[in-house]
Amino acid sequence: MRYPIIAGNWKMHLGRVDEALAFVRSIRYRLNEIREVERVLCPPFTVLAAVAEVLRPTHIGLGAQTMHWEDQGSYTGEISPAMLAELCQYVILGHSERRTGRVASPDRTTQVSVESDAAVNRKVHAALAHGLIPIICVGENLAQNEAGQTHEFVGTQVRAALAGLTAKQAERCVIAYEPLWAIGTGKAATPADANRVIGLTIRGSIAEMFGEAAAQAMRVQYGGSVNVENIAAFMAMPEVDGALVGGASLKPDFVKLVRRAASV
Repeated sequence: MRYPIIAGNWKMHLGRVDEALAFVRSIRYRLNEIREVERVLCPPFTVLAAVAEVLRPTHIGLGAQTMHWEDQGSYTGEISPAMLAELCQYVILGHSERRTGRVASPDRTTQVSVESDAAVNRKVHAALAHGLIPIICVGENLAQNEAGQTHEFVGTQVRAALAGLTAKQAERCVIAYEPLWAIGTGKAATPADANRVIGLTIRGSIAEMFGEAAAQAMRVQYGGSVNVENIAAFMAMPEVDGALVGGASLKPDFVKLVRRAASV
């Protein structure tokens, strides 16, 4: 049985220590009581150390939102896996906002390739080497979805991200299927669509690389406009092992969302 995982990606929110700690303290004990699913918080780098201390007496996991693949060097502004390993258990890699350049686009519409498949793969290897569990994001844009290219595009992303790993290493990774057209738009994929892509495309690609046992062992989340109202429907799908949650993870109702996920 795969242990479901709900990860809250705070993005560039709650980045001051006082506001981050106030929020975590308000939810940590209620969140800690929910053991049927694994719970992970992914705050900005600026508050990772402070949040780590507050979470220490709990079983709630902590993750970073990205990292470089090198341990050290002349990489201004970057964070290395060696720096994160003392604080976190997880790291999000290849999020669509980094792959498409949304983080670097002033108008939030220009899409330029910032984080390539090759870069994501190097980061996956580096994360595993430092004992971090990668949450690897994959997903198609609206044009690709409407053109029927989801299977080819997402399959390519999965195979590229996991290239060069052993089956045992791959099984430690978490995949997050997050269609770009559903992120922060309020428009989620249907649970049936998410289940089909995860089962056919993502697990199918993993099985081609590492065998069916590895494909069935790996956890695959859904991400994209997940909220309290739709989480149960996604969790009811046999291929969906949790969710990567954005905006809904910034509210006290995140506890209710996790509880609903755990009750399915």
